[in-house]
Amino acid sequence: MKLVTVKLPEALIQALDSLVRAEMYPSRSAAIRAAVRDLVRKEVWRIDST
Repeated sequence: MKLVTVKLPEALIQALDSLVRAEMYPSRSAAIRAAVRDLVRKEVWRIDST
């Protein structure tokens, strides 16, 4: 995997930390990977269907 650095608003970081504390994801990185994966799937599907 490659390292990608992003800047996020504090509110999003707090939300990510809540997901990690709730054990929905093992880490911030895992939550961000899931979100990016879902976004890419959704957008690629939208592009492919046009």
